[in-house]
Amino acid sequence: MARYKEIDTSPRLIAVDLHRQLLPGTFEHALNHLIDHELDLSSFDARYCNDGTGAPAYPPATLLKVVLFAYSQGIVSSRGIERACREQVTFIALSGDSAPHFTTIADFVSTAGVEIARIFSQVLFICDRQGLIGREMFAIDGVKLPSNASKARSGTRADFERQAMKLEHAAKLMLSRHRAEDAGPPEPDPGAREGKRLARLQRDAADLRGWLTAHPEDRRGSKGSIRKSNRTDNESAKMATGKGVIQGYTGVAAVDARHQIIVEAQAHGTGSEQELLIPVVRAMKAVLASDSLITADAGYHSKGNLKELAELGVEALIADNAMRRRDERFATQARHRRAPDPLYDKATPEKKNAKSTIYSSKDFTYDPIAQTCVCPAGKSLYRTAVGASSETSC
Repeated sequence: MARYKEIDTSPRLIAVDLHRQLLPGTFEHALNHLIDHELDLSSFDARYCNDGTGAPAYPPATLLKVVLFAYSQGIVSSRGIERACREQVTFIALSGDSAPHFTTIADFVSTAGVEIARIFSQVLFICDRQGLIGREMFAIDGVKLPSNASKARSGTRADFERQAMKLEHAAKLMLSRHRAEDAGPPEPDPGAREGKRLARLQRDAADLRGWLTAHPEDRRGSKGSIRKSNRTDNESAKMATGKGVIQGYTGVAAVDARHQIIVEAQAHGTGSEQELLIPVVRAMKAVLASDSLITADAGYHSKGNLKELAELGVEALIADNAMRRRDERFATQARHRRAPDPLYDKATPEKKNAKSTIYSSKDFTYDPIAQTCVCPAGKSLYRTAVGASSETSC
């Protein structure tokens, strides 16, 4: 019988040159080179005050490498990135086997917004220098994303005022009942449950009053209407999606047509796409050429947007809501529509026609053998109950 060498798929203590694990021509090799030699990361230095005292910090370049490479691999959690930095060779090579803790990664991602925006601008400059941005046509579109906020904490100031009054009224009732019981004869202690409930009511009411004091005015929409606030994340908004209502943001991006390079990305706490077109166009003025063309779907169409684009001198093709009904190429579009999902379809079912045909006794035929009548549809009649409330059906 043939004998084979035993292969150990989990070897230990292997001498590995980490730099050679980043093969030329791969995304990780390009990412490592650009961050080390092309990007200016000096803006991150202001985040740290450990030049005289304190522990040394992880280099921003190292954290950027592992975070961006993780995003390219579909890893979007800090714990997942930390685990990859311990177990996967490419991540170990990018991080120099430093294995940053997930709290370090989470803090870097959540607090480096301004610095990341500058890095984004530098990346666009490099892409433009390499001829990756054509400036001929840009497509703008968005997607609704949930935020880490509770829908139950949404409302206007008037809604929060009513909630605070209800909580304070309930707390006063509990206090008065407590005092009335204390004035009577002594009774066994029923426990601390009532005390905990009273403390919770008072704490919630105080939180509401504090929020109302910190936000003296309601949020306003683009047309001046009141927009619901959220006490967890006041910049987010309630918005309808294909799977119900979420509390979140609308993320919108502008993409160049030549190599699908994202030249602008924003997130807004509104479900109206019409409000987002002009802010994105204004933000991407630096990359627009005199003959650049902007395209967007019907969600971004409005007379105000078209007028403002004309004033900015920007050529745009934006579909309106009736475009598909006018265009003969979409004459058979109905056959491509997906059937509604019964789990998420919240539409009110259509009511059946309430009109009914009234028949007389001449329209029914008596069957002497079965001792019943046959209706005009050819079905036998039967009784569904016994007594005065009985009904006859077929």
